[in-house]
Amino acid sequence: MTTTVGDFVVQRLRDWGVRQVFAYPGDGINGIVAAFGKADNDPKFVQTRHEEMAAFAAVGFAKFSGDVGVCLATSGPGAIHLLNGLYDAKLDHVPVVAIVGQTARTAMGGSYQQEVDLHSLFRDVASFLVDVTVPEQLPNALDRAMRTAQADRAPAVLIIPNDVQEQEYAAPKHEFKYIPSSPPSRPSSSVVPALDDVRRAAEVLNSGEKVAILIGQGARDAAEEVRAVADLLGAGVAKALLGKDVLPDDLPYVTGSIGLLGTRPSYEMMRDCDRLLIVGSNFPYSQFLPQYGKARGVQIDVDGRAIGMRYPTEVNLVGDARETLRALIPLLEEKTDRSWRTTIEENVERWWEVMERQSQVPADPVNPMRIVSELSKRLPHNAIITADSGSATNWYARLLKIRGNVRSTLSGTLATMGCAVPYALGAAFAQPDRPLIALVGDGAMQMNGMAELLTLRRYGIRCVVCVFHNNDLNQVTWELRAMGGAPKFEESQTLPDISYAAFARSIGLQGIEVNDPAQLGTAWETALAFDGSTVLDVRCDPNVPPIPPHATFEQIKDMTEAVLRGDPDAWDVLRRGLQTKIQELLP
Repeated sequence: MTTTVGDFVVQRLRDWGVRQVFAYPGDGINGIVAAFGKADNDPKFVQTRHEEMAAFAAVGFAKFSGDVGVCLATSGPGAIHLLNGLYDAKLDHVPVVAIVGQTARTAMGGSYQQEVDLHSLFRDVASFLVDVTVPEQLPNALDRAMRTAQADRAPAVLIIPNDVQEQEYAAPKHEFKYIPSSPPSRPSSSVVPALDDVRRAAEVLNSGEKVAILIGQGARDAAEEVRAVADLLGAGVAKALLGKDVLPDDLPYVTGSIGLLGTRPSYEMMRDCDRLLIVGSNFPYSQFLPQYGKARGVQIDVDGRAIGMRYPTEVNLVGDARETLRALIPLLEEKTDRSWRTTIEENVERWWEVMERQSQVPADPVNPMRIVSELSKRLPHNAIITADSGSATNWYARLLKIRGNVRSTLSGTLATMGCAVPYALGAAFAQPDRPLIALVGDGAMQMNGMAELLTLRRYGIRCVVCVFHNNDLNQVTWELRAMGGAPKFEESQTLPDISYAAFARSIGLQGIEVNDPAQLGTAWETALAFDGSTVLDVRCDPNVPPIPPHATFEQIKDMTEAVLRGDPDAWDVLRRGLQTKIQELLP
């Protein structure tokens, strides 16, 4: 049987170890879709409900597997729909390869149906972008896409016109202007900075009395080394959101998330430290780092482009986090004065007490903080958590207590809505034996999560999708109140009401409705024990404020005065804010 270009693409993906491709079909990729059929669906064609969801699922797969995620879309609108997910991959430094169809070469330039200038479309998002116009360009083009995505931790895009997909495959010749390719492989290397630079970093850190460490996702493979450094220097460790799962929160010196969605212990540690070590993080909000000139800094990052972007670090080490820390550890001096560490641990212990009290503050009907608090108490130690963008992200960031080998992620830099459910889909193929939990606001659920429940059902995926059901685009509502000094504008913020649990049941999933905080614990236990997908539909109060860690009573007062000038929920907002904030003052 003749091997077509489409056949070769599928075979080459299999050679690269790709086990599934997240996709939605269309006539612009008919040649490749047919090849999946001839290959007995190996790799597996995973049909999402929308091309954007295919891209998100590829991102989720890559985040939880460490391998390249692959997505496939047709020409024109299919390619356009991939864009948001590919930008998510670019901004969070995730390797994804997108294979995209294009109109036939004979029709290009003729304003043909679904003809879009794909190079203009993908130029900014793709680290590697190429058209395959003759069969001999493969395998080099596909191999370079895979290798570039791995090396740059970024999206790569391969465009194949639909008439080329159906042509007979021909290998590149050993002639002028033909380019060969070596077999698929996964070369690994560890970059270590010069020893003199490591010594300079040790001198800076050893000379401090109050050392703070900030870690991001780049420290994930260096967790043990971060712990060793923190113990030697008596330091506390704060986590950027993408690094939330790098260290567990039951370590007494882990201060939790940092930033607007962060914790008070992280805020106070950064405010008071005299040394700052940043490992594998490009955390963008420098106002939550130490005042310039107050703390001397050291940064470790594998990507030299990220060095010195957020803080004027004195010593910059470009290298693999684990290997660089291993070189640094023997040069560090153990701190004998542990008063700084003791202060951090006391602040962390107090913080978790305050979080528990705040989650118990009465609300109408359920305090959203309690949703995550009750989950934390029952969280399987091998769970995977995906969180969407919205007010639910606040509660995930502050209250979810990472334990054991729990993995978690969210759209860190793009902060796009609608990613949590397709992320969970990708995670299910990356680590199929682990419990999955998606924390989703009702805005994101209505945007695309409800449709993607069908994909979870189709592939028999076990996942708990917890919907924070408040009928409000809540994060923007609070941003209007707190940053714009404007009352809630109901026409833009209020969502149509629907029972997400009933919808789940209507498509054959388990649906659980919670309207009483006393039901939450049992509801989580039931959902986590179910051998299938569950929608946990929790009606929660939109007026419980996501108060930033640095917020003062004066700032809350100013915000409340602005709200009182016309917000429909003004007095409820005021009451909930005071009830929540006052928990920090209780003994």
